[in-house]
Amino acid sequence: MSLKRSWVQSANSAETFFPLNNLPYGVFSVAGGDPRCGVAIGDMILDVSAMERNGLIALSDGPCFDLPFWNKLMRLGPKVWQDFRNQLTAMLSEGTDNEATLSPYLVPQENARLHMPLRVAEYTDFYASKHHATNVGTMFRGAGNALPPNWLHIPIGYNGRASSVVVSGTDVVRPNGQTKEPDADTPSFGPSRRLDIELEMGAIIGGSNALGQPISVAEADAMIFGYVLLNDWSARDIQAWEYQPLGPFQAKVFATSISPWIVTTAALEPIRTSPPPRETCLLPYLLEPKPMLFEIELTVTMAPPGKAATVISETNYDQMYYSAAQLLAHHASSGCAMNVGDLLGSGTISGPGKSQRGSLLELTWGGQEPLTLDTGEIRTFIEDGDTLTLKGVAKGDGFCIGFGSCSGTVTPAPKFPRN
Repeated sequence: MSLKRSWVQSANSAETFFPLNNLPYGVFSVAGGDPRCGVAIGDMILDVSAMERNGLIALSDGPCFDLPFWNKLMRLGPKVWQDFRNQLTAMLSEGTDNEATLSPYLVPQENARLHMPLRVAEYTDFYASKHHATNVGTMFRGAGNALPPNWLHIPIGYNGRASSVVVSGTDVVRPNGQTKEPDADTPSFGPSRRLDIELEMGAIIGGSNALGQPISVAEADAMIFGYVLLNDWSARDIQAWEYQPLGPFQAKVFATSISPWIVTTAALEPIRTSPPPRETCLLPYLLEPKPMLFEIELTVTMAPPGKAATVISETNYDQMYYSAAQLLAHHASSGCAMNVGDLLGSGTISGPGKSQRGSLLELTWGGQEPLTLDTGEIRTFIEDGDTLTLKGVAKGDGFCIGFGSCSGTVTPAPKFPRN
């Protein structure tokens, strides 16, 4: 597939992240206005809420964009999703006579503030990158026992907190928690000193299954509305003390950042790809009927306060061992009811090389190999005032599918109240 041309001229560049091929969904506001649904096209945002209100967009199931989130469209299913996308593509295509009618509904992105694009129903994070799992396991258990015995057979995950999912640009407050130094007799309480990122993709679920009813991988793939960049911030020192025997808890629930644009599965179809070769056969319920991963180039930058950003990691989503569809099918395999608006994190995405590691834990090898930023600062983990930014782009034939950015600045931990 090549670049689709639009009468919105800024959408016709091979470098733009938001060509007609993309059309990601977000929620925006301008000065003095309420948040509302919009679609990115070039350097503009198409105000679909206003268009629907004025009768320029109509879906068979009634109003979808009268609320500042995309969950109403998600509930209507893949057929309506495709119908809506077809309407937008036809309206914005080069050679149509819609420019005079639709131009008043275009808002420059530079004038807009972006908000959460959905209401997150539930959040589950996984551990689905083999390179990441191997690196972390090697650090803590040695190379011979890096992967748990179940890892090559089952997508490992844990339930997170939907209430802590925030949009890019939201500050991240350093968490307090219990930690224990190796030579200490008792734990202590205070700010995390080993604050980290996790470079992930988030899959947004647009369908549901009844309680007790499992779904296939193919059905799961059809239920995925779209994808966002996701940073599952992690307090490594809090996690080290609390995670046995039930896994991470406070170390993971304080903040999860997502990018503001939902890139639809339909937009990503041209760059589907298969996972790397598997070491063992999966059980039948996890087998994929077609390629389920996507080639998405991912970058992480770190910027100290008031300083320029340094690229600290570059990797690709195609390195994942399990796809989002497999994660969803496994999640529902017990009969767990999945809901519209559920968010599934891929887990940290790391590649085989050192520069492809998706967390500071791996990049600095547990703090033993500090990073030197382009500005001269030294980092093992995140310091107050640092800004971490994830970026993602998929490349087609003469066009890009961009996700925007997923950014957060760390602020100091609050003083804990005393009784």
